[in-house]
Amino acid sequence: MENAFQWATKEAVMTDENMRSIKINIIDVVLHADAIHRGGGQLIPTARRVYYACELTAKPALQEPIFLAEITAPSDSMGGVYNVLNQRRGIVIEEEQVQGTPTNIVRAHLPVAESFGFTAALRGATAG
Repeated sequence: MENAFQWATKEAVMTDENMRSIKINIIDVVLHADAIHRGGGQLIPTARRVYYACELTAKPALQEPIFLAEITAPSDSMGGVYNVLNQRRGIVIEEEQVQGTPTNIVRAHLPVAESFGFTAALRGATAG
C-alpha cells in the first residue's frame, strides 16, 4: 500500500507530476482469501488505481505558478510599471518609497506564464 501511494503521488493522474497536500483515508480493505492473490504484483497496481480514483473524485484543482516580482524604479516611471503589471495580470502587493531618494520599490505577484518578455516590456514602458 505504501509503495502504491508513493507511486501514485509521484505521478499524479492529471499532470504526471508530484502531488502535494493530499491525504487519503483507507476505511476498509478486503483481501482475497487465496494467498497467491495477495502479493505485491496484485496489490500495488490495484491500490494505485484506487488512489487515482480518490484523487479524481475529490475535485482536484490545478494551481498556477506565481512569481514575486520586486521592481525598483524612479517615481516618475511608476505609471509605466503599473501599466505593464496590469497588462500581464500582475497584482501589486506593496509599494514603498526609498527614504531620501526619488525611487520606489514595488512588490507584485506575477503569473509565470505572463513573465516571458516581462523585463523587455518593463524597460520599454519606463524608458529603461
